Amino acid sequence: MCMEASRSPVSPVCRNAVPPYGHLIVHERWRGSALVGGFKGGVKAMFEEQLGPVDVQFSSAASLLYVSESDLVAGNGYKRKLVKFRNSKAGLQGIVVVEKTLLSSQYFPAVQKFVVFQLGLTLLPVSGQTEASRLITQLAHEMSKETRQNPFVRKSTLRLSDPLVLALMLKIPGVGRAKALTLVQSFPSIHQLSHASVQELRPIVGLTTAQNIRAFFTQS
Repeated sequence: MCMEASRSPVSPVCRNAVPPYGHLIVHERWRGSALVGGFKGGVKAMFEEQLGPVDVQFSSAASLLYVSESDLVAGNGYKRKLVKFRNSKAGLQGIVVVEKTLLSSQYFPAVQKFVVFQLGLTLLPVSGQTEASRLITQLAHEMSKETRQNPFVRKSTLRLSDPLVLALMLKIPGVGRAKALTLVQSFPSIHQLSHASVQELRPIVGLTTAQNIRAFFTQS
């Protein structure tokens, strides 16, 4: 399946891989896992070994890396994995899904700052593979919907990032879909949203939600 290898020193990645409608390209290591087993709504997995650090390839424009509880507890090795992912995605929208559990929550602020502020990637916390599976299904449907509505969506980074930004916003306490849709008009990227001040956010969502957004990006 993977016909083009990366010219960079990192592991090869299917940069131009475009799965058929309703499918995702998933790294072989996830075969038989709860992550893949929970795909619903017509989303199916196509397994591939040559994805490098990438765990899930949505399209030629978006990919995902999964950081587990054990990755975080084991030490800083996950950072090398994240850097390889950032370097290998070659212009793709990079999504990092992190397990935030009772055991790993103490490590979450550090990985959150590293992923969002230093690497500039999208971070989505989940409780485990089951929730991650639902989230991946949601993102797959959002991206498929955008592609069907706009055949030129691949040419627009802003349009491609909207589903990712929306998915992250819906994780923030007090932010429902209506507020998220309003926010994305002013802050269309994760970088912009994570750096927005309470003063900038307040006129859009109110003081309490503005404070929740800031706390989400700066605290555990």
